[in-house]
Order: sequence, then structure tokens, then C-alpha cells
Amino acid sequence: MNTIQPETFTFLKKLTKNNNREWFNEHKDLYTESQGNVISFLEDLIREMADFEEELARTDAKKALFRIYRDTRFSKDKTPYKTNFGASLGMGKGSQKGGYYLHMEPGKSFMAGGIYMPESSVLKEVRKEISLYGADFMKVLHHKEFKKYFPELDQSDKLKKVPQGFEKEDPMAEYLKLKNFIILHPLKDEEVLNKDAVKNLTKVFRIMKPFNDFLNTPFRVE
Repeated sequence: MNTIQPETFTFLKKLTKNNNREWFNEHKDLYTESQGNVISFLEDLIREMADFEEELARTDAKKALFRIYRDTRFSKDKTPYKTNFGASLGMGKGSQKGGYYLHMEPGKSFMAGGIYMPESSVLKEVRKEISLYGADFMKVLHHKEFKKYFPELDQSDKLKKVPQGFEKEDPMAEYLKLKNFIILHPLKDEEVLNKDAVKNLTKVFRIMKPFNDFLNTPFRVE
């Protein structure tokens, strides 16, 4: 199994301190080596995850890895490069189904699952599913092993009121206010760099699966 090398995190730390084009171009070889290390790691991770998520078997590790170049057009932060390696394993902004995400950054690594910033039509269907089958949803969230890694859903951008089309007294009202359905699990640097990281991360991603399966139920093709 491939592992994330300490040199890859060293590169990201140096990039954080020297986030400019001059430094990056002078040390392009460090980036290329680090990128190659991450892609090899992702290839092994995808292979392991495909054991429980068959669709991932068709995922190209190179395409799953986000570009390191930042889009600064609409941002006050004009630093040109991301200081992390992020990979979408079926999850991303505007995704239409539950998926997985891995973020590797010194001191700030994490794993995530769910649906991020879905289109309004998708969001409505997921909310309907939660409203109709609240007991099933809560069963997933309260599973002992799931709760150990994911004690709560991400509350970012949560609405103040129950969205239109749903009863204010709906028992699942607090979940219906969510605009994203995301679970997060932070990772320590030593966990990312661990020689058994592929197997250890696969175990946690597998625990996410029932959550994604529930979110994807309205869109399942029989």
C-alpha cells in the first residue's frame, strides 16, 4: 500500500510560508513529487473503497484530485495556490448524490461525506426523504459506530426557519433547515502519514456509507 510521505506535508508547509508564483515555479519539482505521491495513495484508497462502493472503481485518481491552483477572481485572498491536497470521491460542490471527500493539509486534515451545495431540486427531494422517513434517518445518525466518528451534521448555512413546503412542527424540522448534508471527521497528521492509512481511512469511509445511501434513496434507479 502507498503512504503519504512526510515530504508531501513538508512541501505543503513550505508552500504555506511561500505562497507566490516565484517560489512555486522554482520548486515545481517538489510539487510534482508530492502530487504523484498523493495520486498513488488515492489509487490504493479508491481500490479499497470500491469493495463497498462499486461505482468508485471507475474513478480516476488524477481527476479526483482537485487542482492546486486557486481561482482568485472573486476572492479577497489573492494567494495563487491552495495549501492542501483535496480529493473528491463522488462528492463536490453541486453534487447530486452523496459521496466522499478527503482533505490533506498539515494540522487541518479531515474526511467528509454527504451532499455539498446541491441544486434546489435535489435538496427538496432529500428534505422530503428526511421528513417522511425520519426514524430511518435517525437510526443512521444514532448508530453507535457512526456517532463515534460523526457526532453531528455540519451546521453551516443553516436556515433560521423551516423551508417552504414543510410543516413548522415537523419532528425533523432542525434537519430540514440544513442546506448541506455533510459529516466531517478530523484527522491528525500522524493518521494521514500512518503506514496503514489506506486501510484506516477506508474503515471510516465505510462507516459513512449508510448516511450516503439514505441521501441517495430518492434518486436510486431500480
